[in-house]
Amino acid sequence: MRRSPLLLACLVLGFYAPASMAQQQPLLAVIEPAFSHHPLSRTKLAAIYLRERFHWSDGTKIEPVNLPADGAARLLFSRAVLGREPQDLEPYWNRRYFDGILPPYVLHSPQAVLRFVARTRGAVGYIPYDMVDARVRVVLIVTAHGHLRASAAPPSSQSR
Repeated sequence: MRRSPLLLACLVLGFYAPASMAQQQPLLAVIEPAFSHHPLSRTKLAAIYLRERFHWSDGTKIEPVNLPADGAARLLFSRAVLGREPQDLEPYWNRRYFDGILPPYVLHSPQAVLRFVARTRGAVGYIPYDMVDARVRVVLIVTAHGHLRASAAPPSSQSR
């Protein structure tokens, strides 16, 4: 029996797909809940993470935080928001370094990101969907397939 090359490719890719990618859950871009800010667009969030935007509209310094570059969450976030792989940003950051601009801080775990954002005015980070709680406010949703949506949280949870 002759098999289609496309069918074989699908079987091979499906068989070897990492479990972390196959089971990736949505990510939520979050800020401190008392901080008044509208949902973020992909363009604005990318400008924040590429350190092209340094202050919120009220003048508060923006403190973006990343997860480790070798993790599935960072890969999903980088692809969806920045349109690049994490390792592809190294030359970008090398150039920015000479302008005195450093990349966002990297925290070791989603729990650390959640704590940092909850306690730091102006901070923005991203965490897995199942970790969100009242300590942070969702401003953008990155689906498991890399699509972006504005936060769908009820207005009462979005107010000060």
